[in-house]
Amino acid sequence: MGDATISGETNSTGGQTIRPEEAAHFGSLARDWWDPKGSSAMLHKLNPVRLAFVRAAIDAHWGTDPESVRPLAGRSALDVGCGAGLLCEPLARLGADVTGVDAAPENTAAAAQHAEGAGLDIRYMAGEIAMLDIGTFDLVTSMEVIEHVADKHAFVIALAERLVPGGLLILSTPNRTPQSQLLLVRAAEAFGTIPKGTHHWDDFVTPEELRGLLADAGLAMGEPRGIGFSPGKGLHLSADLALNYIVTATRT
Repeated sequence: MGDATISGETNSTGGQTIRPEEAAHFGSLARDWWDPKGSSAMLHKLNPVRLAFVRAAIDAHWGTDPESVRPLAGRSALDVGCGAGLLCEPLARLGADVTGVDAAPENTAAAAQHAEGAGLDIRYMAGEIAMLDIGTFDLVTSMEVIEHVADKHAFVIALAERLVPGGLLILSTPNRTPQSQLLLVRAAEAFGTIPKGTHHWDDFVTPEELRGLLADAGLAMGEPRGIGFSPGKGLHLSADLALNYIVTATRT
């Protein structure tokens, strides 16, 4: 596949994945990331849905007891694009030795402060994932991140390189469809659901494109699950991939 082609444009920047303007945008939100009514309110609503998928994937991949409160005990986990730690903290509570990496140092500083207040021992680092000497992990997650990186091909390869043999990768991202353009970009920004400039529709990745990116990195993609919305259910896992989806990947 070579350099991945997303929405007709080649996403090759010589391996540099961080976009400084994206890091600055999300870093500016660090101060109220943990406020469920603040600028990251949508992430607070999305997190339980993602966690339900993550927990089911953990149990399916490693055969852990669905009733266990610490299914990741003895395992390591890396969250890439961790923001202020909304996913890192639940992973730590599930028993994992957690590392969080983000492009914005403001975010990792806020994450470390919150984790300390919660009594959680989580390692946070800011920087380019491929350039950090952090080792490999049993579980690697990257939620709502790939649409923000400069070189998607290099980014997925970097994620794959962080996986131990037999490890599990979990990704989520908006799909590039007319529905997502209308609801996740135009309507969400117009109604203040997300800060302006959060999403750029042309950078959204379709499941087919993601499957190709993962294959280039030596990973096989599982069956994607949609993250949908309805007035009755709110955000929920769904068979409809039109807005957003979440998926596992493992080494081929």
